[in-house]
Amino acid sequence: MEKVFDNVLRDTSLEKANNWKEEKVEDLIEIKYGKDHKKLNEGNIPCFGSGGLMRYVDAQLYDDESILIPRKGSLNNIMYQNNPFWTVDTMFWSKIDKTKVFPKFLFYQLTLIDYTILNVGSAVPSLTVSVLNDIDVTLPPLPEQKAIANVLSSLDNKIDLLHKQNKTLEALAKTSFRQWFDELDFDSTILDLIQVQNGYAFKSKDFVDVGFDRVIKIKNISNNMIDITASDFISTEVANKTNSKFKITTGDILFAMTGAEIGKMGIVETTEVNLWLNQRVGLFKEKYQGSKFLAYLCLQSDFGQDYIEHAATGSAQPNISSTGIEACPFPKLSSKEIKEYSNQLLPLYKKVIFNLGEIKTLEKLRDTLLPKLMSGEVSVKQ
Repeated sequence: MEKVFDNVLRDTSLEKANNWKEEKVEDLIEIKYGKDHKKLNEGNIPCFGSGGLMRYVDAQLYDDESILIPRKGSLNNIMYQNNPFWTVDTMFWSKIDKTKVFPKFLFYQLTLIDYTILNVGSAVPSLTVSVLNDIDVTLPPLPEQKAIANVLSSLDNKIDLLHKQNKTLEALAKTSFRQWFDELDFDSTILDLIQVQNGYAFKSKDFVDVGFDRVIKIKNISNNMIDITASDFISTEVANKTNSKFKITTGDILFAMTGAEIGKMGIVETTEVNLWLNQRVGLFKEKYQGSKFLAYLCLQSDFGQDYIEHAATGSAQPNISSTGIEACPFPKLSSKEIKEYSNQLLPLYKKVIFNLGEIKTLEKLRDTLLPKLMSGEVSVKQ
């Protein structure tokens, strides 16, 4: 991160250079329509819709740098591609005039726009070519565009690398888990490993607009991560009166206990933020150091997810209790065996937790720099 700051200079006058120019999107790119993918065979070329990657196919629409913009659906899901790809009819793609704009710079410019404001659809959110073409963007000279894009790309590359490291570490942990337990009888439960702490029922009046204490809700759990930045605040007075058993710390594993997202889990990144557990979110209290990761892997497995689905009660709103989670079958192990397996997982997950903290730090830095670089408030050494 120090190298990133070495290349960034604050413009104390907060004025753009005189050589920044305003352009219309239509003067920089040619927006193209996606095509049907159903008749394509399986392959290794990514096929995108407005929701993201759909499948891999054996044909391509384009094989050069391109910015993909949703036509229908998730309008803010802008993507950059520099490899062969296919898009379906819910996703525009583009040919970029590289004599006028550095593609990655334009991509970062366009990510600052809230496309829901430009929505022209009624039932389904939609964008049109004419609406997109009329967007104004401000461009510095090409060398400066490239320098700015390289700063932001370096941060994104580090973030991607950390995500890949975590996927590799998680895959190693899952492989070990399968090797250890695939042939054993599941004649006990994960209650041997953990107890599940229920969350606290905070009242609506407890929440405030800003503060030092945050509450983690089900909405903050996704992709095995906890989104702390999108969590809600409670007042310091309420936090001081809340039992410490509801306090969340670095490395804790949280579990969604109700609703459509039932069964999803996340690991708390390295953080110094004051975090509290909301109702219908479970927290794994391990009985041995690292045994929560054995429970986590069990519940993440196909067997565990199937168990959660069948153990949940309620039709309109599925729910699972803390005792229901604890009753998930698990092989009967001695305390010595639990400690041995847990100790093998600990180094992997310590690295995962550290990486999660680094990812959040880099994302915050990127998101802070992005609008400043795009507005000319911060300049880059060239």
